[in-house]
Amino acid sequence: MYHRVVAGQVRKAFAEISAGNWEAMVAGMAPNFSYTFYGDHALAGQRHTHDALRRWWERCFRLLPNTRFEVQDILVAGWPWNTRVATAVTVHVGVVDGSQYENVVHQFLRIRWGKITEVRTLEDTAVLEKTLDRLAAAGYAEAHAAPITDRRTSC
Repeated sequence: MYHRVVAGQVRKAFAEISAGNWEAMVAGMAPNFSYTFYGDHALAGQRHTHDALRRWWERCFRLLPNTRFEVQDILVAGWPWNTRVATAVTVHVGVVDGSQYENVVHQFLRIRWGKITEVRTLEDTAVLEKTLDRLAAAGYAEAHAAPITDRRTSC
């Protein structure tokens, strides 16, 4: 039953982000967390503070507005003190330049007592970088900006 509840919460989180409410996801992060998006591009990097994560989401929605997540699979293991979640999601985006973008995202989460402590996001970076390169060439300089990162704060 617990795993079904967690899977439902994850589906709801993706639905909220698809509706433009990424702040609900930020609020679900623990005080100490790690959010990693793999790659070498403007959306890559590791964040540890709510402020950096907010700035990252703002950048995502400036470059990739009208983002919609279609959840394919959610796997949940563990118990409330150490829950692991794996997702497979298709992302559909109306890009800021008017084009369409689609990619597959795999995300791995660790949750402790209802708060997310770790997110690792893997997306086909070749597809993403091609879109960011096209945006930068069209004058959207932020598509080639340095990643938004920060350092872990001490407890």
